Formats: sequence, structure tokens, C-alpha cells
Amino acid sequence: MVFRFLHPEKSSMVEPERALPGRDTEMPVPPAHFVLEHELRGPYPEGLETAMFAFGCFWGAERKFWQVDGVYTTAVGYAAGFTPNPSYEEVCSGRTGHTEAVLVVFDPAVVSYDELLQVFWEAHDPTQGMRQGNDVGTQYRSGVYTYSDAQQAAAVASRDMFQGRLTAAGYGDITTEIVPAPEFFFAEDYHQQYLAKNPGGYCGIGGTGVTCPIGVPGV
Repeated sequence: MVFRFLHPEKSSMVEPERALPGRDTEMPVPPAHFVLEHELRGPYPEGLETAMFAFGCFWGAERKFWQVDGVYTTAVGYAAGFTPNPSYEEVCSGRTGHTEAVLVVFDPAVVSYDELLQVFWEAHDPTQGMRQGNDVGTQYRSGVYTYSDAQQAAAVASRDMFQGRLTAAGYGDITTEIVPAPEFFFAEDYHQQYLAKNPGGYCGIGGTGVTCPIGVPGV
């Protein structure tokens, strides 16, 4: 991914009035998920729910979720910024305010939202602010973007429990933003399920090794 290390100084959020203008046209995406073979953009079958997470390079983040039983489809995109329908290059400039995000459509009868939160917290280090590992910039910040009051409450409760575990392990404060879900802008075709199409591709995410109590039987 050629743009990852070109803008290490882009670690402060752009002011809305200075954000790039973007465009009205949505990014074209494949009709179906490369791995799961379900529709990528929807509409999705009745009874499924939606979640959205951000925790660094969305290539590796997306793979974490399509491997979970009960996940119907996943997609990568951009969220929580100011520029409509941004391109990857624009996001990498630090002038859109977006973070790299993963949309997760799941069957709550098979996998709970709490279990998805456990995957999220354990897959990265949520104490790093505007970076994740060697990937530096606002597009790599950690976020949980919620679609209901129940998701919001679960995300906050899981953060507080995980903070206790992280503190005991010597980590600092969690910097993850937890806010109602903003608009999700699908990323370009070549980013979707990238690591399934390119198994040796770059993945910059890595967990702390600390177990999140959410989703753990008996907790």
C-alpha cells in the first residue's frame, strides 16, 4: 500500500472548513464479497444487524471479521470524517478527517455484538491515539461506531472493562472514539477483501495480548 508511510505528520484532525470537497459519486464496488459471496452493499436479509469498527489498516481489520462465524458480509471504507465519497489518496492526505473503517453485517442469532467487540479490542492496541503500529495518521485511529443505544452501551461497558485489564498489564488509557455511526463511504474496489486476493499483502494491525472479558464464557 504505497501511501501508508508518506504522511507521518498527519496526526491532527483537519478542520471541517479545510477538508477536501470530495464528490457526489459513490465508489463502485464488487456486487459480492470475495470470500463470503454475499452482497457487499446490500440490501441485506431481514434479521441481520450492522456494526462498524476502525482499528488501523482496514485490510487486516476486515479479515478479522470475515473469519467470524455468523458474519454475513464485510466491507472496507471511510468513516467519521468530513469529505463525501473520498478516495484513498485523499484520506491518506490527512485532509478528509476519515478513519479506515470496516462495516460488519452479522446474524445476532449466531454471533453477538459483544463477541464482535471482543474481536475488535483484542485485535489492536487501542491506546495509541492517531496511529496503529507503524501506521501513523488520523486515518488509523481506533473507533466503534454504533447503530443503536444498546450497541453504544455495550461498547462503553466493554471499553471500561478492557481498560482495567490493559492498566493491569501496563498500558495507558484507551483512546478509542465511541460515537453513533456516521455515514460509511465504501472504499475502492481493490481494497475490498484485499488480503483474500493478496494473501501475502501488508497487515499492520496487532493486538496487545490482553484478553477482553466481553464475550468470554462465565464473565
